[in-house]
Amino acid sequence: MDRTIIKSVLLLLFFYSSLTIGQTDFSKESEELGKVHWYRDYDKAIAAAKRELKDVLILFQEVPGCATCRNYGKNVLSNPLMVETIENEFIPLAIFNNKGGKDREILAKFDEPSWNNPVVRIINTKGNDVVKRISSDYSSLTLLKRIKEALKSNGRIIPPYVKILDQELSSINTGNYKEKHFKMYCFWTGEKQLGKIDGVLSTESGFMNGEVVKVQYDPSVVDETTLENYAEKHSFKPVDPSKTYKSASNDIHYYLRHTDYKYVPLTELQQTKINSAIGSGKTGDEYLSPTQRKWFVNIIEGKVKKNKNLFDIPFSDAWDYMKKQFPITIASK
Repeated sequence: MDRTIIKSVLLLLFFYSSLTIGQTDFSKESEELGKVHWYRDYDKAIAAAKRELKDVLILFQEVPGCATCRNYGKNVLSNPLMVETIENEFIPLAIFNNKGGKDREILAKFDEPSWNNPVVRIINTKGNDVVKRISSDYSSLTLLKRIKEALKSNGRIIPPYVKILDQELSSINTGNYKEKHFKMYCFWTGEKQLGKIDGVLSTESGFMNGEVVKVQYDPSVVDETTLENYAEKHSFKPVDPSKTYKSASNDIHYYLRHTDYKYVPLTELQQTKINSAIGSGKTGDEYLSPTQRKWFVNIIEGKVKKNKNLFDIPFSDAWDYMKKQFPITIASK
């Protein structure tokens, strides 16, 4: 090929690339942004929100940022179910508060300070705040609270997987739960029945001079008396907590363990609810997030190999493993 033609082609490629730098729809993962796939263009995010009839969740973030910024990305924006909630229920938009250009224009539009710690706003397609702006509060619970308020204000139903996230953040992750043991003739049945109760966070088969189920529950949702009355109707009896408890590790969530759900990354509460549903002759699909549901369908259809039981693997680790084996991005949701 003539050198002049080659040179011209290279110049055109360089010119095109210079025009498109920074114009991609989605951000690359960074510590400050967590694992959410963010839009980086305000106008494109608003257009997507109009198409999908959703609100826009804006993260004003310093990238690269200070320890507070990095911790927000790591601790709040990397929880798989939080990522699912943001990506599926909203149009996520990241605005860098330490950059110029379009980022600076959006900062000015919302009167946000430069070089600031994380701020979150949820807006409608007209650019108006739907809920109170989050500032100087870097907790997952506050972000989820605003998310629920925004969904309700938009007439949206809060999906079960978001309720799962709410219960786990409110109780399991903060230690705000109580524990009780019940004795019964069969702990498979015990887990199935006790896991149905709203407010029960986890069930675990074990032994305390016979078969028992250890129950962790949220006392703000179900009190001890209600729990004991329900147990009594099913012939389950409370056990003296001073007795030695031994986990029956191979029998925990027995019904779930014998289905393809064991190949899907699940939180502890999801495992409990899905196991109870299966044991009662139902499916556990309603407790899955959109990505989990896609994975499960592809597992059933044989598109994902059943080469690793994810049941006993920590949730975030199991999620990362599955994400590498069968990636699903926001663009495909």
